[in-house]
Amino acid sequence: MPRLVTILLASVLKPLDDTRMLGKFARTLAQRPNTEVHVAGRLASTPAGLPDNVHTHALLDGTRLSWSRLRAQWCYWQLLQELQPTMVFVHAPELLPLTVLWQALGQGRRFVYDVRENYALNIQTQQVYPAWARGLLAGLVRRLEELAARRATAVLLAERSYAEELPFLQPEHTMVIENKYQPYSTVHEPLTLGHLPATSEPLHLLYSGTISELNGVFEAITFWRKLREVWPLAHLTIIGFCQQPAQLERLRAAVAEAGAGVTLIGGNTLVPHAQIVAAIGRSHLGLLPYRPHPSTARCIPTKLFEYLAHGLPMVLPPNPLWRGIVEPYQAGVCIDFQALGHSSPPSLTLAALLRQPFYPAGVPGEAFWATEAEKLHALMNSIK
Repeated sequence: MPRLVTILLASVLKPLDDTRMLGKFARTLAQRPNTEVHVAGRLASTPAGLPDNVHTHALLDGTRLSWSRLRAQWCYWQLLQELQPTMVFVHAPELLPLTVLWQALGQGRRFVYDVRENYALNIQTQQVYPAWARGLLAGLVRRLEELAARRATAVLLAERSYAEELPFLQPEHTMVIENKYQPYSTVHEPLTLGHLPATSEPLHLLYSGTISELNGVFEAITFWRKLREVWPLAHLTIIGFCQQPAQLERLRAAVAEAGAGVTLIGGNTLVPHAQIVAAIGRSHLGLLPYRPHPSTARCIPTKLFEYLAHGLPMVLPPNPLWRGIVEPYQAGVCIDFQALGHSSPPSLTLAALLRQPFYPAGVPGEAFWATEAEKLHALMNSIK
């Protein structure tokens, strides 16, 4: 009888219904024969319809700055002892020390490190931590990653750019697995929109995913205001989670000032990804109003793949990488969001840009997870 393979995928801050960890990795790995998959992360509602061989475990039930985050380490260690996994996929650098220790204490134990962000760069540039602590934290994270990369069976990169940015990588043990879109159903019928509605009709704008200044949530509101000058029935939905209370309070004030024209869903609570996908299906135009920043300039937002897969026209900044993905499919237009409140194009010019046909050849197949799933299976098949 074939040996049962037990796989553990773990993070601390990523929720149990995280699209990459559970929606893509876990569901793909669960397709393998004689395999049990366990997902550990931040407490969240377990999605319906999970395969019988996928199980979830909450490591964190609290905020990112609470004592519960330290307790999550102990919960993770207990889970390692209880499950005795064949393979561990680590989706957060803070779990690397215990993972390396677990590997060192037993024979034949393997782990894969999934690099979802350039963590050291983000710590140094995003101003989330006090200035005096950024260098220390960034250096600590980078040393942990260097240690893990030497011990890991493989290192996976969510972005192609990380192959150039991260000096500790060993090319022969490194693989890019991008955050492409994984449909919830095997029957996926994305919309193919030719044109946006007439300016006399309702127009539904969408800002989805992580809510933050850096990701341009306030620029999204400015864009909505500008568009209302020629599209009076334009409505903006902001849906996602905001980790920074001060920014959330500012956003709530801005939404209250906007009145019925802007709706906020989530904010201080995690939003199930299925709800975000439903919002994409109800929208006419997706916004990616990211502010120029070193931590995002060379990364492809997950929502870009999601919007492509649903045939949703989008408005994005003039980022050369994103433009190169969108333009071949006529999937969107580029606008300088930073100039909207100043020397921005007149509203009539903006409306004219958005009147062009979108997706004339249909939805691009390269937006979907199937190509990345093949890579993940190939990795598992290569491990003896």
